[in-house]
Amino acid sequence: MIFEKLNEYGHEQIVYARDESVGLRAIIAIHSTVRGPALGGSRFWNYASEEDALFDVLRLSRGMTLKNAAAGLDLGGGKAVIIGDPQKLKSRAFLNSYGRFIDSLNGKYYTAEDVNISAADVAMINETTKFVVGTPEVSGDPAPFTARGVYMGMKAGAKVVFDTDSLEGKTIAVQGVGSVGYKLCEFLKKEGAKIIVSDINSASVQKAVQELGATAVSPEEIIASECDIFAPCAMGAVLNTSNISILKCKLIAGAANNVLLDIGTGDKLAEMGILYLPDYIVNAGGVINCGMEATGGHDPDVVTKKVDEIYATTEKIIELAKQSKTAIHRAADEYALSQVK
Repeated sequence: MIFEKLNEYGHEQIVYARDESVGLRAIIAIHSTVRGPALGGSRFWNYASEEDALFDVLRLSRGMTLKNAAAGLDLGGGKAVIIGDPQKLKSRAFLNSYGRFIDSLNGKYYTAEDVNISAADVAMINETTKFVVGTPEVSGDPAPFTARGVYMGMKAGAKVVFDTDSLEGKTIAVQGVGSVGYKLCEFLKKEGAKIIVSDINSASVQKAVQELGATAVSPEEIIASECDIFAPCAMGAVLNTSNISILKCKLIAGAANNVLLDIGTGDKLAEMGILYLPDYIVNAGGVINCGMEATGGHDPDVVTKKVDEIYATTEKIIELAKQSKTAIHRAADEYALSQVK
């Protein structure tokens, strides 16, 4: 089954890591090193099964290849998932052990922050491997850059859908107000947008309500919210051919990876007249920030300028889809894959 999965997604390598002394179980998936070392974050999640974890890491790592290529970075794509409850398992010994597994790949894979892995955690991983980015001393927390990129991509999409890239007065439903989602809400609030939020963490929702004037809805209601733009900023595979019928938005742009369960979902969105901005195009700000650390040339001003180019990249992908008369997610894949040589 594993080799079938490798062939299905085009992966180079899958590594399973285990250290029972600290309770570590992880899967590292290296999708491509054609453009350079694979770069992608480590996600710590209490998966229902090992099969779910494998499914997630394979999709995420392939997405990193496309993201890094589309962003013009000299890096390949990889990802890691750590299986278990971070609240119970995470410790310095745990993260040091994980770092040793990363180190054993000898630079073929650079890791970084992702869900439930913070800059402080990255620092502890860094104690046992140098193949890590997003360290506090250099590029730091990538969340602000990820949020900024989504914001820029969203504005480019709005220009097409609403004939203006201004988000003032637009109602935007943000699914997930963690480190990236909340930063995105700050950008939206500053521009005068109306914000609807949901999250499984009630404290995060309450913070958005109190500090940003957001309207809260339950996680079950957010997808069906009356809004102009839906911004998925939580876990992936949140949209499928069954649930997209309840969408009431005209534009989808968010920070979550692998928003669509499958290609068919993207095709259906196009048929419905909803503009879906591929996640790996608009959420590349964080990897741009970390990528510049990996290649040894990190400068915050240069990173910000590069992240702002996501606006133009989004416009380019929309135009390519128009010219080829295909759905935008297909045009984005063709563009990104053309850069993997």
